[in-house]
Amino acid sequence: MNKTLIINASQIATPQGFKSKKGLEMRDLLTIEDGAIYIEDGIIKDIGNTKTVVSKININECNVIDAAGKCILPGFVDSHTHFIFGGYREDEFVMRLEGAEYLDILNMGGGIQSTVKSTKNATFEELYNLGLERLDGMLTQGITTVEGKSGYGLDLECELKQLKVMKELNNNEPVDIVSTYLGAHAIPSEYKGRSLEYVDYMIKEVLPKVREESLAEFCDVFCEEGVFSIEESRKLLLEAQKLDFKTKIHADEIIQLGGGELSAEIGAVSADHLLMVSDKGIKDISENDVVATLLPCTAFCLAKPYAPARKIIDNGGAVALASDFNPGSCFANSVPLMLALAVIHMKMTIEEAIIGITLNGAAAIDKADSIGSIEIGKKADIIILKYPSYKFLVYNTGTNIVEKVLKAGEVVYGI
Repeated sequence: MNKTLIINASQIATPQGFKSKKGLEMRDLLTIEDGAIYIEDGIIKDIGNTKTVVSKININECNVIDAAGKCILPGFVDSHTHFIFGGYREDEFVMRLEGAEYLDILNMGGGIQSTVKSTKNATFEELYNLGLERLDGMLTQGITTVEGKSGYGLDLECELKQLKVMKELNNNEPVDIVSTYLGAHAIPSEYKGRSLEYVDYMIKEVLPKVREESLAEFCDVFCEEGVFSIEESRKLLLEAQKLDFKTKIHADEIIQLGGGELSAEIGAVSADHLLMVSDKGIKDISENDVVATLLPCTAFCLAKPYAPARKIIDNGGAVALASDFNPGSCFANSVPLMLALAVIHMKMTIEEAIIGITLNGAAAIDKADSIGSIEIGKKADIIILKYPSYKFLVYNTGTNIVEKVLKAGEVVYGI
């Protein structure tokens, strides 16, 4: 039996629970001074004051980590990324800064279509190595679980290639990967003007194959004007649910289309982006336990208004925070930037932001029963900060202060 004991932590800060926190609950962060955590075979067995925890065990049997002067948090969960892709779009970034709109770039053959071409041309090994490098960067920032989407193939072969890369990385690397099929990321050029036919293609040809090979847990759709309509999104996601996929929606990012309402109607696990979500969408999401996954770095990179985090929380909703790391609208996965934007510009409290990237991030990928908090019975995914309080996450603005990362009780980053 592998036994690990963390002792003398200046502070342990963690949400509590096995589902998302909503509304005012998002401020409920348990803190333990002079804290300790006892772990057996990767599972948390005890948590509390150091003296009390140590009194129950034989410390000589444990791998001991002294966290004096440090703050301990649950591992971060990045619940919305597109991290498997080939090629870059730095020219488009500059075009947007000079006034070009996202959908205009897409209609000119840029945007997602540009990355589709590069990803199709990349070999499995090239995508694997790129993914590995990106995962390593995530781990140094305390991300212990990440959601990864396909969507840069838009055909059977390349979509499966992306998903297989993620499956292989998940088998080999410490960061856990939850995979999402996002064939409905854009309309392929060969289906231009025939989006409903492409939806039918995904339903008949791709989804069954993804399910047969167990390559994804979720199905997602870019529900947006000029991409997939409410009706098309509903059709795809309901058919995906029949194949036992859980569902997500890229909702109300650019215009107020009703994606938030649709997510509640079909029982999606999360509705993501939500920059333009309606009041009814907020109400429906909150009442139907859909996690609102907000992506502050994307709004920042696009120079758009931030999603209404404060309004969603004040109306009883559950907010998760994620990076949206991708080669186009947000070539960034900086946790320090994300937290700073959430607290300083989106008016979330520090406690809400931490819950947004831990327990609620876990809920956004339907994993809150096993990760997202430091509690007895959960996986010991834990990060140790270089400072004594969680408040340094935003106070030391824009700086990575993660010193050590444990994945299932094993140190995977830091000395």
